[in-house]
Amino acid sequence: AHPLFPILPFKVSLRKNALICFEQERAPSPEIEFDNLEKFVLEPAAQGVTVKCRVTRDQRGMDKSLYPLYYLHLDNEQKTFLLAGRKRKKSATSNYLISIDATDLSRGGENFVGKLRSNLMGTKFTVFDNNVNPDRALPDMSNARQELAAIVYETNVLGMKGPRRMMVIIPGMDKDNERVPLRPRNDCDGLLIRHQNRRMENLIELHNKTPVWNEDSASHVLNFNGRVTQASIKNFQIVHNKDLDYIVMQFGRIADDIFTLDYKYPLCAVQAFAIALSSFDGKIACE
Repeated sequence: AHPLFPILPFKVSLRKNALICFEQERAPSPEIEFDNLEKFVLEPAAQGVTVKCRVTRDQRGMDKSLYPLYYLHLDNEQKTFLLAGRKRKKSATSNYLISIDATDLSRGGENFVGKLRSNLMGTKFTVFDNNVNPDRALPDMSNARQELAAIVYETNVLGMKGPRRMMVIIPGMDKDNERVPLRPRNDCDGLLIRHQNRRMENLIELHNKTPVWNEDSASHVLNFNGRVTQASIKNFQIVHNKDLDYIVMQFGRIADDIFTLDYKYPLCAVQAFAIALSSFDGKIACE
């Protein structure tokens, strides 16, 4: 069971395809300590704790505007570094590397902890950990890479303006509140195919919370609990159908290149960061 958090009296509205915020105060992160960074970013958040972070986007340099660097820090006084991500330059589809070292974002480095890969349209993404490709794994698959999440953006074939619609599929949790490992042998057994075929055993389906239409302001409204302060189409909240008040993750702009990212159980930092990276990626079919 999880605690429910109170709704505070402020709102975020959606006009002209952008989320507009009216609350400026942002509560700081609770104290979070860890000894092993790699273990922390791959483990689900503790139940009852909201891990409050911020994402910064670095677009400086000759080609950074095409291939920005992204950094995830705890939103505390120390601004504790958690993860860095960047888009790979020579990939047929969007492919992001995720590292626990802000200066080492190489695929072969020991700081590599995961990657995010899209389909050709940029509408479906899969998140992997840092283990090996199943083709090179041991026969028992014990060292094969895990799929940590899949993100699906609904295509906008009509060109209608409005909130994005996205779905997140993650592996289920066991009785000890640990993630059930999903190590597909091939692309036909991953999260996306299992979900498509409604093979939902040990899977959790999440989606972005639909903004509510407000007649007074003639706009859609969402409650970000003071954590989002600027307009952006990228602002979103992730929930489960069975409890729309439990915000599993929320993400939103507070400056041109600074965003808040808050996540809770059952997500881990790598999953949440990868979901945020997928929202930055260009989606011609969804805009």
